[in-house]
Parts: sequence; C-alpha cells; structure tokens
Amino acid sequence: MGPPPSSRLNELLEIARALSRTLDRTSAVARVVELLEDELGTLAATVALADPDSRELRIEAASGLARDSARRARFRPGEGVTGRVFDSGRPVVIPDASNEPLFIDRSGLLAAARKRRREVAFVSVPIPGEKGMAGVLGAAFPRDAHRDWQEVAAVLEVTAAMLGQTLRVHGRVEAERQRLQVENRLLKEELRERYELRNLVGNSAPMRQVYELVAQAAPTSATVLLRGESGTGKELVAHAIHYGSPRSARPFVRVSCAALPESLVESELFGHEAGAFTGARGRRPGRFELADGGTLFLDEVGEIPPAVQVKLLRVLQEREFERVGGTEPVRVDVRLIAATNKDLEAAMRAGTFREDLFYRLDVFSIFVPPLRERRTDIPLLADHFVEKLAREHRRDVRRIATTAIDVLMSYHWPGNVRELANCMERAVLVCEGGVIHAHHLPPTLQTAEVSGTLPQTSLEAALGTFEKDLLLDAVKIARGNRARAARLLQTTERILSYRLKRHGIDPDRFRP
Repeated sequence: MGPPPSSRLNELLEIARALSRTLDRTSAVARVVELLEDELGTLAATVALADPDSRELRIEAASGLARDSARRARFRPGEGVTGRVFDSGRPVVIPDASNEPLFIDRSGLLAAARKRRREVAFVSVPIPGEKGMAGVLGAAFPRDAHRDWQEVAAVLEVTAAMLGQTLRVHGRVEAERQRLQVENRLLKEELRERYELRNLVGNSAPMRQVYELVAQAAPTSATVLLRGESGTGKELVAHAIHYGSPRSARPFVRVSCAALPESLVESELFGHEAGAFTGARGRRPGRFELADGGTLFLDEVGEIPPAVQVKLLRVLQEREFERVGGTEPVRVDVRLIAATNKDLEAAMRAGTFREDLFYRLDVFSIFVPPLRERRTDIPLLADHFVEKLAREHRRDVRRIATTAIDVLMSYHWPGNVRELANCMERAVLVCEGGVIHAHHLPPTLQTAEVSGTLPQTSLEAALGTFEKDLLLDAVKIARGNRARAARLLQTTERILSYRLKRHGIDPDRFRP
C-alpha cells in the first residue's frame, strides 16, 4: 500500500512550487532530485538530459550517488534502461534491478546499494521536450514487494512533465537572452561606429582643432565642458569622446537639463526613495546611477537650478550623493561631459551659476565652432546629409548642383549644422531627377531679407544663373569635352562655346 492520494498531491505540489521558483536549469533539476528523496524516499535519483547535437544522455543532477561517478555516466539512445526509455518515450518499472539484464550500472547506483546491503527497485520515466524527449528521470527505491510501483511511476511521470515544461521555458528564456545579448552587442558596435571621431564631418581648421582636443580628452576620465551655439553638434562630440574612451562599453546617458521642470531636475539626476514626494511610490535610480561606470552627458548644464548645483558640485568633488528623500550615500564612478550654449561667465556675474561649479566643470574645455566659421565644411556636410537621408527615405538623389552649393555657402546658418541637416532633408524629399538644385532648398535660404546675403535679382539674372548651372553640369559630365557637352545640351558646339565664354567657364579645368 502506498501513501494516500492527498499525500501524493502534496508531494507534487512541493515539486511544482520548487520548479516555479526558478528558471535556472541547473537549480531546477538539482531541486527535483532533492525533493524526490525528501518526498518519495528515493535511495538515489538522476536527471539525464540529452545533448542537442550528439543526443548522448548525460547526468545533469543526482542524489544519493558519488558525484564523480554520476558525472562520468553516459548513455546512448537505446542503451540500457535509461537509453531505452529515452528512445521509446515510455516509462520502465524494474521491481528488482539486480536481476535486470538491461540495467547498466554506470552511475554506481547498484554498487552503492550493495554496500548498504539494500535491494533496489528502479523506475525510469521520459522527460518530454520541445521536440521529442529532452531526457530521462530515474529513481531508485528500497525493494518492496507490496508497493504500488505503477502509482510511483505515475507520480514520476507528472514530475518529469513539470520538469520538462520548466526546461522548455528555460530554453526559450536562454535563447531570448542570447538573442538580446547579440542584439545589444551589435547595437553597441553600431553606436561606436556611428559616433567614432572619424565620423565627425569637416576638414576646416576650426574642426581639426576640435578633433585634436577630442583625441586628447577621450582616453582620460577628465570632466569635459563643451561650449558653442545651439545646433553645432556638441552631442556628437560628446559621443565621440565617450566611444573613444576606456568607458565605451559602459552606458552613455544623456540628460537635457533645459527640458526638465525645475522641480524634477534633482530627482532625475540623483533618483529618489519611496515616499520622498507625492507620487514617489518606490525607489528609483537617477541618471548618475544609470551611468555608473560610463559617461553622463549633461546638455544645457547652464539651465540647472542653483539648488541642484550644490549637489552636483558634491558629486564632482566626492563621487557620492544621496537620493531625494534618502540618507544613505550612493557612490558612483561616472565620467561627466557637460555642454552649454550660454555665457557661463555672464551667468556667474549675474549670480545664477555657481563659480565653484563652473571651475569644476571647466577642467577640459572644447569650443565647437558655428557653421559660419567653418564654411569650407558646408559642401562636405551637405553631401554627407544627402547620402544619409536619401538612404533613409529611399530616394534616388545622387548629388547637389553647383548653384545649390552656392546658395548654401552664402547663407549665414543661424541654426548651424542642425539647420543644414533639416534643409537637406527637405531638399531630398522634394527633389526629382536625382540632382538637388537651388529651387529645392527652403525659401529662407533664397530670400534676401532672411539671409542678408543674397540680393534681389532680375529674371534675366536668374535665367543666367540657371543657364550657368546647366553648362557646369554638362561640362563636368563630359569631363571638359565640348562636343560631348554640346550633345548633352542638344545644341551646337559653336553656341556652347559662346555661352561658356559669356559665363566665364573654362571646360579644360574639368578634364581628367
């Protein structure tokens, strides 16, 4: 006679609870064999799982056996009781294992029992997997002629089914974890490639100076202050510093100080404890904690309220802070990069920015020049944006016409590189024919009142500009060959030469 049904339910409930508490494969199978000993009174128990490639069965966890013997035991499908159960998918009950010729004692189960002068019964059941069998659960019991071994087998089958479900869930979780790891690694590599120093566009003298300073600052942990007008690309420079540093594998966390309400700045930067203020239901880490080991980029640092400036100064000095509503110090290892378009010296004189904080931030200062001071970079930047945006928007735009370049070069760009990027995106979207011409650019670039650079022009002058643009395009394509350029424009070589001379175009300079 076996235990009453209520006892069996309790045994299965304990096993189910144990399996529900973990998705770790090793912990799950180890806990199962422990519970079989506690709940069913096994002498020994093993969980043998199949290798995905060879299908060889290896003991993952065991109880009541010598660890080395269990670890060395291997079974091929169809070999011994374990292999047969795996191959057939059906349970096997052996009331007397010592007299069973199929029983292969590789784990040392019978040998251990004989030392204790025990006769052994053995029950083996399959563990269902995603496709086919995942393995075999085996359990040895003291031999008992009165025990209902079919009932024992049924309990083990239910246990094996629960274990199989846990293994399937674990497999899916592990596969997803590996997928996310690969995806995360690829994204980090993509970010690193995107924001490396070599990806900053520009070859002007002011930008070459920026590159030199970035290369000097990046390998260090020094605090960097980026200064310059809005839209000059300070965030790109901050990224380049981070991804050129030993911290490149750690987080890069950006905070826009101007976008945060004054009441939330402290909580966003330093986090808060539960109950620190209305709505603070639990502990929340701040941006400093999220950036631990990496880089924190404080954009528009000049907008930080004076009350928060004191706490920021302490972090820079001592590398520790308290969360809002907390008393326990939190230590962090963060490299700080700050950026501003404000005149911080004027803010200090006005009393809105702390002088001691300024000198803590201004350890390594980099000035990012406005676009009007690096005009030679405009064609490079425009080409870069056209190539990038044409690919993103799936537009067949291949180049920028000379007249359009002239317009770009003559504009004063109050919005700097950000404004140029927006202009080129519009041009890519409205362009037809693969070439961006001046009329594809925003009207603001072509209006004298806005730019302050382009005079009002007559119809004749405008037509002349358009004609010059067509002539330049033709001689460029023809590589200075007048006859070929004339054919492209569907005119005679004589008329072409006349118009080239009128516009002061020398086709010979386009020859290879």
